[in-house]
Amino acid sequence: MVAYKPMEYLDFNNPSIAQEQKNAIEKVKTQLGKEYPNIINGKEVFTDKKTISYNPANKSEVVGVFQKSGKEDAENAINAAEKAFATWKFVPAAERAEYLFKASELIKQRRLEINAWMITEVGKNYLEADADTCEAIDFLEFYGREMLRLSENQPLTGHPDEINEYFYIPLGVGIVIPPWNFPFAIMVGTVAASIVTGNTVVLKPSSDAPMMAKIFDELMREVGLPDGVFNYLVASGAEAGDYMVDHPRTRFISFTGSMEVGTRIYERAAKVNPGQIWLKRVVAEMGGKDAMLIDSEVDVDYAVGEVVKAAFGFQGQKCSACSRAIVDEKVYDEFVEKLEKKAKEIVIGDPRDNAPAGPVVSESAYNSIKEYIEIGKKEGRLIVGGTTPDSDKGYYITPTVIVDVPETARIAKEEIFGPVLAVIKSKNFDDGIRIFNDTIYGLTGGLITNNPEKLARGKKELHCGNLYLNRKCTGALVDVHPFGGFNMSGTDSKAGSRDYLQLFMQGKSVATKK
Repeated sequence: MVAYKPMEYLDFNNPSIAQEQKNAIEKVKTQLGKEYPNIINGKEVFTDKKTISYNPANKSEVVGVFQKSGKEDAENAINAAEKAFATWKFVPAAERAEYLFKASELIKQRRLEINAWMITEVGKNYLEADADTCEAIDFLEFYGREMLRLSENQPLTGHPDEINEYFYIPLGVGIVIPPWNFPFAIMVGTVAASIVTGNTVVLKPSSDAPMMAKIFDELMREVGLPDGVFNYLVASGAEAGDYMVDHPRTRFISFTGSMEVGTRIYERAAKVNPGQIWLKRVVAEMGGKDAMLIDSEVDVDYAVGEVVKAAFGFQGQKCSACSRAIVDEKVYDEFVEKLEKKAKEIVIGDPRDNAPAGPVVSESAYNSIKEYIEIGKKEGRLIVGGTTPDSDKGYYITPTVIVDVPETARIAKEEIFGPVLAVIKSKNFDDGIRIFNDTIYGLTGGLITNNPEKLARGKKELHCGNLYLNRKCTGALVDVHPFGGFNMSGTDSKAGSRDYLQLFMQGKSVATKK
């Protein structure tokens, strides 16, 4: 088998490639507004209540009509997954991995179409969408290979009178709850990790991105995945979501999303319900308040460019996005001046036209971000953005920069999840490290300095799961930058790492007397 390596992104500066993407978008436009069923045990399920997915760049445009299941469908999906687990857990690892490899090939063939759906459903530009699709391919390819490695007997210290074995077995039925901001990559990665390790799943996709999950459901049925192994359930979080988390036959929950929802799941999963015979496992990634620390010994132009890319890529709607720039007072004024100019250059427009900045994902996100901007105006000094152009058409918010922000301000402490950057002045490098670490989160972060000794200190002292030195703090690649955070950023599950699949399995030791 060819060794794994990450997919290369398409070059949309090439007019012919950009035109191919435009053509795919036009084709997707002809398919908008259709209704899609839930799939439980391979069968279509329709509900009276519906979930409507809208294009955030054109909020009157319906991407698709989806179902909204409750407890009854949730129970049926868990039953289907439990029944399928009885046989799926014994399917050889190589066979399970082959489903992932086949799905990867189908995604490669439909890459531009998948990008087009993502551009339409969540408002990513061409490169952001393609990077998302590539990461989904990477997860399939990497986790498939990792399962082959982990399916072998693990090395043990020998004993003369016994044959000893140690191997991994699956957990059982899992509930997978992915986010909308990486609607294909994270959804594919969390489902793939679950099923390749021998588990069965109920996927509850985000109501802001059900189409992306529906595409993967169709792909997995196309490659012949057995019924019940993967159940697609667009459902009410308050009704079906809680029900599945609490269910005594749920063995694990894989969640990516906000700290508030993640901690609630963690608490509910810790309770042993009647009929439950295990302690549930929770794999959670819950966001952050990520910072880039800008030292006095820097090329300010370079530092500004990296911060802008990290803060405003996909409208700041990444759990890895830079939402705090902590800048040494010696270069603070120069940094702010150049940051203002750079941020004002960002063009806002329709993602279908490949605008650098598009809309935020939904009305609720739009309203929440606007509230934080108003808070920030009182806490600091607004120098860029804070406006809502074309608000009658889509959920557009201009890239926003607020400077002179106190380190204790709300916009310096709370996750905003939008195109809002708080700039904080530090007295010196030591002070910058202190401010960087003064957060309940610990997902990503960056340090930019030309001083090797400070880089070495940052590597040891800056507390986050993914630290980037002299580059932006976004853009993790599978098995290049294993991804997961500390503290309230989650369980540090390190997606895309050589440890990750073990979170979905348990070790079994077998000793045979000679």
